Amino acid sequence: MSSITPLIALGQVAEPASRTPLVIIGIYMCVLFGLGWISSRLFRGSSKDFFVASHSIGPFMLLMSVFGTTMTAFALVGSTGKAFSLGIGVYGLMASSSGLIHAACFFLVGIRMWSFGKKYGYVTQIQFFRDRFESKKLGYLLFPILAGLIIPYLLVGLIGAGTYIGGVTRGMFPGTFAAGAVPGWLTGLVICGVVLFYVFSGGVRSAVWANTFQTIVFMIMGLVGFIVIAKGIGGLAEASEMTRQHAPEKLVREGLMTPAHFMSYMLVPLSVGMFPHLFQHWLTAKSAKAFRLTVIAHPLCIMIVWVPCILIGIWGAGLFADGSLFVPKLPNGEPNANAVLSMMVKKFMVNPVLIGLFSAGVLAAIMSSLDSQFVCVGSMFTNDFALPLFGSERFSDTQKVWLGRGFIVFIVVITYVISIFKPMSVFNLGIWCFSGFSALFPIAFAAVYWKRVTTAGVFASVIATAVTWALFIHDALGRAAGEQWFGVKAHGEYLIAGVMPVAFICLASVVALVGVSLATKPPTSETIDKFFPAKG
Repeated sequence: MSSITPLIALGQVAEPASRTPLVIIGIYMCVLFGLGWISSRLFRGSSKDFFVASHSIGPFMLLMSVFGTTMTAFALVGSTGKAFSLGIGVYGLMASSSGLIHAACFFLVGIRMWSFGKKYGYVTQIQFFRDRFESKKLGYLLFPILAGLIIPYLLVGLIGAGTYIGGVTRGMFPGTFAAGAVPGWLTGLVICGVVLFYVFSGGVRSAVWANTFQTIVFMIMGLVGFIVIAKGIGGLAEASEMTRQHAPEKLVREGLMTPAHFMSYMLVPLSVGMFPHLFQHWLTAKSAKAFRLTVIAHPLCIMIVWVPCILIGIWGAGLFADGSLFVPKLPNGEPNANAVLSMMVKKFMVNPVLIGLFSAGVLAAIMSSLDSQFVCVGSMFTNDFALPLFGSERFSDTQKVWLGRGFIVFIVVITYVISIFKPMSVFNLGIWCFSGFSALFPIAFAAVYWKRVTTAGVFASVIATAVTWALFIHDALGRAAGEQWFGVKAHGEYLIAGVMPVAFICLASVVALVGVSLATKPPTSETIDKFFPAKG
């Protein structure tokens, strides 16, 4: 390791690093401001346009917005860090299964829910569930649970962005910030401010426009960054050989985990079928044909993003083992895996302009998810809580939009404060968030395919999911190592009987859903006829 590393670690550098990357990032933020202003000119002023863009989005923008929404800091910062820690097997854990399962969810569930949304005027998935399961009270149960699961999802973005920018700006502000780097709280504040601006301006339409632009940016810059880093190491062959020499275990899939552990990971991608912000994007589609491109191209887009990130993480592990890559440490003394991507960029991208462009791409991936989630929580509060509770007739269309905007600010403030005081692994935080949504997926699937599912069964499933998820996450994160009630911590993961907690949370959800549904009165014929009309 070079002699300057200890000095950098203490924030004592001889002269500030180039601030050109920050200028590029600032210009990018200004472009987003401009895009938000332009898209707001198309805002029609109605709550329907603010929340679902009046069902006017075509195939390409639907693909870009859906893909951009699913590619968070979890995919970029998190996957690179997890590959740094575990190795090449990370691709099989999430990326390959996600590509196939996401597309299947879009095809099997997304198109059907879109058709119901367009036919009956739904703006949120809870509105659909209320009608399908004949219960207004179900919305009051689902709303806090879904909103609560979105907060960790938002945290993934803010923590990932803060860690990345902190690494890439290291040494730019000696004497001003710790290690001379832009602190996470400032990064989070800027990102929240920019996203809130264009979301306030035009709602989900602005989010779709921004997602399309940002998805193109991060895919292009991701590939450019990958090529530059690979060349900096000496080429693909040289990079792989270096890793084989210094961290050979990162190139081996066998022995990484048991087959049962691996299979339990495949339940996690089912979460997309229950993401409320993704449901909202489905509702923006102009027609069912708009889904074709998304179903076909989504797996390819995932591969384009995940493969470079995982390879960068593996190469980083080799360089770290060789002593030629500096990675900041966590309080427990372990290297901060979340910082690996930024440190690789810092080491191999010599051109400050290129660093700035690549960093803009990373932020684009993160912000393309945050905007959709912001709009979603505002929509749920307005349409699933405030209007049913106080009565829709009490609010004008403009007031409905402002109700959504107000709750967006409330959730963003809470998430921002938590992100400052509770940093943790982006990958592991994402897994917990996705596990909760995955366990609720059986409800969505049953809603469109099983006529016999009942209101009581759905209530039982939601409660079983909430209770088991809360118990397991408290056991994993709220108790000291070795004092867990149900599972054990191994290699940075919390396992129960050798598998991911999502397996048991999903099992509890399905057993409760099926068992209680079969034991209770079936839904009325009116509901069955409404959602399962006779063919012919």
